[in-house]
Amino acid sequence: MSLIEKEVADFKAQAFQIDKFVEVSKEDLKGKWSVFVFYPADFTFVCPTELGDLADQYEEFKKINCEVYSVSTDTEFVHKAWHDASDTIKKIKYKMIADPTHQLSKDFEVLIPEAGQALRGSFVVNPECKIVSYEVNQLGIGRDASELLRKVQAAQFIAEHGDQVCPAKWKPGSETLKPGLDLVGKL
Repeated sequence: MSLIEKEVADFKAQAFQIDKFVEVSKEDLKGKWSVFVFYPADFTFVCPTELGDLADQYEEFKKINCEVYSVSTDTEFVHKAWHDASDTIKKIKYKMIADPTHQLSKDFEVLIPEAGQALRGSFVVNPECKIVSYEVNQLGIGRDASELLRKVQAAQFIAEHGDQVCPAKWKPGSETLKPGLDLVGKL
């Protein structure tokens, strides 16, 4: 069963962000675009490369009214310890959500129960708190923040221009397609 159009369940979670602990809830998602990036654990190997890449792109996400949340089943205290220990993680300005109860990992269907960790899942959530795009990878496959940004931009374009679609490799300003009889068999 697909998670497309699934509404994010109500939640409250602790997070670490720029030297403080903050609470994040579903209320924070309403009215803006959000990206949830689940990863297995702090103090690991592929995870800091992904989260660092996301940190490098964070300002681009903010420019398009999109908030970024990284999520692991670690506690907010472990997130802080990782931040203090790693130069890569020190770059992060977005919220690092703690999910030790696995509530979010279960809701987004990325929990590996026997490991108590999450798969690498990336989710684009619209301002109505519904999932409009997602990708889930095996633990060893890292993700590219620029592709995630492109997916958010495409989702925003489609939300604004419902009569058009974004072809492969579309980027803002590129040509879109308007589905219709005149395109059938022409592409």
